[in-house]
Amino acid sequence: MSTVLSVADARKSFSQTKALDGASMTLNKGEWLALLGPNGAGKTTLIRAVTGRVKLDAGSITLLGQPLNGHSIDPITNDARKQLGVVPQDIGLYPLLTARENLRAFGELHDVSGPLLEQRIAWALDWTGLADRADTLTKTFSGGMKRRLNIACGVLHRPQVVLLDEPTVGVDPQSRQRIWEMLGQLRDAGASLLLTTHQLDEAQQVCDRITIIDHGKTIADGSLAELIAQTIGRQRRITLTLDRPLSGQLHNGLTMVGPTTASGEVIDVASDLPAMLDRVRAAGARVNDLKIEAPSLQAVFIHLTGRELRE
Repeated sequence: MSTVLSVADARKSFSQTKALDGASMTLNKGEWLALLGPNGAGKTTLIRAVTGRVKLDAGSITLLGQPLNGHSIDPITNDARKQLGVVPQDIGLYPLLTARENLRAFGELHDVSGPLLEQRIAWALDWTGLADRADTLTKTFSGGMKRRLNIACGVLHRPQVVLLDEPTVGVDPQSRQRIWEMLGQLRDAGASLLLTTHQLDEAQQVCDRITIIDHGKTIADGSLAELIAQTIGRQRRITLTLDRPLSGQLHNGLTMVGPTTASGEVIDVASDLPAMLDRVRAAGARVNDLKIEAPSLQAVFIHLTGRELRE
């Protein structure tokens, strides 16, 4: 699998603060990568370095085979960055322009013009579900409509690599689902997607691989299954709600954690759960409800970065 974006040993300080302290990451062709970290971990600085808004003190960035951080490289005119699409968290639309006019303005900024631009605008309006609102001022749009148009403006030039910063923040479930469908279509068409988000459940559902940074360093990288195996383990937590209180240790991995609640962990649900249920029945209780919790990205994230509040 070829690499389209590589950051190696990135270092950047602002006065006495180390924003990046050796962070590294790679994005492969056609991949959907989640870049995660607590507030202040260095994610924003890393993304700004990729887009040319921050120059690293040390380390290297390579985009589509071209170095981006050398002293001889102009980060604005570098050819590789023309294949980079950026979708910011803050809405970057012109409120007094229509959806069509916004798309035209951003298309021209990305050197798309003439009949090709009109084709791309028609595609974007259909892709975002905004064709019937094409000539409506964007200041009247809902949050979800603005989000979808914001994404379209960032990818109208059909970039090979797309950086997405919290693309679903503040939108309703229907708009969120539409956005993930849109981004999935981009990936299916060959784009490589780098997602930064605090919505860990969404990252778990859509991303192929996860890179976690903290205190400016890369602390984990791999698929969800790999990260789970390296950190919290593959055990499933079983929680049983019983029809009556039981006391003491139930054995077979079960412990009473409340008057009528028993909990335990298993590796193989199919083989271990029946023994748990038999033990409950032998103790004279009946199971009213059962919940099986698989290891999650959130559990991995908390395990690696801690529970303290970051502001």
